[in-house]
Amino acid sequence: MDLRDIRMVVTDMDGTLLNPEHQVSDRFFELFHHLQGKGIRFVAASGRQYHSMVDKLERIAGDILFIAENGALVRDGDKTLLSTPLPADRQREILGRAGRIDGAHPVLCAAGKAYVRGHSGEFLRVLAEYYAEFSVVDELEAVDDPAMKVAIYHFENSEKYIYPPLQDLESDLQVKVSGSNWVDVSHPNAHKGYALSQVMRDAGVHAGQVMVFGDYNNDLEMLELSDFSFAMANAHPNVLKRARYRTLSNSEQGVEHVLEQLAEQL
Repeated sequence: MDLRDIRMVVTDMDGTLLNPEHQVSDRFFELFHHLQGKGIRFVAASGRQYHSMVDKLERIAGDILFIAENGALVRDGDKTLLSTPLPADRQREILGRAGRIDGAHPVLCAAGKAYVRGHSGEFLRVLAEYYAEFSVVDELEAVDDPAMKVAIYHFENSEKYIYPPLQDLESDLQVKVSGSNWVDVSHPNAHKGYALSQVMRDAGVHAGQVMVFGDYNNDLEMLELSDFSFAMANAHPNVLKRARYRTLSNSEQGVEHVLEQLAEQL
């Protein structure tokens, strides 16, 4: 595999760059600095909140570009490059639909913070892993803060219990199974593929110069933009089918494994 033309590395976080303990390895940070010195631009792309992504990558946060909230928000330092909120009427509709699903825990995800109804301590502990900034409110429908997305959590299986009753919304919204416990509903243009296409355009790079790593359905659109798309060994079957290449699992540092090959060729 000839990687000498690579100029940009884009990686998902949960299930991809993050290990099963939701941490970034020291090995990655070492490779980051080496590759940055070779002119490689790094992009972190996640369904996570921007502040949560920054917390995980604090050591290099000033040197990378963030695609947050599944592509609804793109930040480069203090600059917001892209913001694609849900229309207010659709936001209310989604919250109403989610509220009728047994076992669903909706989260209203605005650019600055997330909002959640009063819940058990168990769900708030889950929420704290993915949302560094959130407020507990009485009614989500009363929140006057434009939402980047509505994320809906299910303790057992989001693809089985959350996605089917919301699937019809795909006619004019993004409905993504973004993890084993999460479904995200957002603006039709709010996905990682659209966000990355804008980032690539602004950077002047093409598919043969971009390396992309992912593991779940919300990564599919951005994987399709790269000639060097990698599915993690632990990836969803849809991702394993669509990515051009496969690497080790996130527990085996699959991203770092490929980045070492890149470093050897530059």
